Amino acid sequence: MRYDSLGFPIPPDFDRRDRERGLDPPQQEPARKAAVGPLKRGFIAIVFLGIAGATVVGPAVLPVIQETVVRWSLERAIAAEGRGALDAAIADMTRAISWCDRSDAAALPHGRMLCWRALLRIQNRDAAGGLEDADRAASFAPNDTQPHRVRALALVVLGNPDDALAATETAVKLAGGDDPESLNHRAYFRAILGRDLPAALADIERALAGPVGPSPEFLDTRGYILHLLGRHQEAVDDLNSAIASAQDDRRRLLMLSGHVDADELAYRLRTADHALAVMHHHRGLACRAIGLDRQADQDLATAEKKGFDPSRGIL
Repeated sequence: MRYDSLGFPIPPDFDRRDRERGLDPPQQEPARKAAVGPLKRGFIAIVFLGIAGATVVGPAVLPVIQETVVRWSLERAIAAEGRGALDAAIADMTRAISWCDRSDAAALPHGRMLCWRALLRIQNRDAAGGLEDADRAASFAPNDTQPHRVRALALVVLGNPDDALAATETAVKLAGGDDPESLNHRAYFRAILGRDLPAALADIERALAGPVGPSPEFLDTRGYILHLLGRHQEAVDDLNSAIASAQDDRRRLLMLSGHVDADELAYRLRTADHALAVMHHHRGLACRAIGLDRQADQDLATAEKKGFDPSRGIL
């Protein structure tokens, strides 16, 4: 699969940025807890790796205002994406980006915020805008792999497979050549584009042999590649394992209801559903290939219900 293609724990995924950004009419936002959830703390900590340095520049009050506005905007973006309000999430991210420190020290967090907005735009059927944001992110943080992963996604949606694959190659090189996430990303994009499938299988086997182990996303990628190679029963076996593991992860998230930040939980659940949408779609294809039509129909219907939509980057 490609959980990593569309980006990390940073939001794209929790709305997995689209169905996430499902454009459902905004619902009344649940009362906020006083404590900020770990996802928000973690991502916002990354974002502010460079922003704090601005406190030595200019009036003392300006950096404080900057940080407050950016932090508030990021929290609102997580909440909006979690309920599928993509337009609102994009607006919140635009505000955060405009207030973010532009110093060299803040280049990485600034680039990551652009990647987040790019994923939101792709899910909102604005792949051209997403590509523009990814290109800007790459200019801010040229050694970061994430802008190139997001570029690949935007380029696939825009129908430019050659440049998409080139972006995955760049990400692998920047990551050092043996990074499991980057290898999984390249393998998956080779698969969805039907390019060099033996090499794609070699990539995902290397990723699975790495320290990350057999994550649901990696098993999904291998299962899909095996299906494309005509090894359908092996594909179904991998996809069964991927879906079972992903469903277990989702159940664990549900058990946190009432104990963690509600906005973060909604964001995580939306991301989990998008991952499952892709896995069910792949298993449906593999089951159809070996004559399990009833299971195939069920899987494909589940995939659609959970948001599978290549036009929005959920593919």
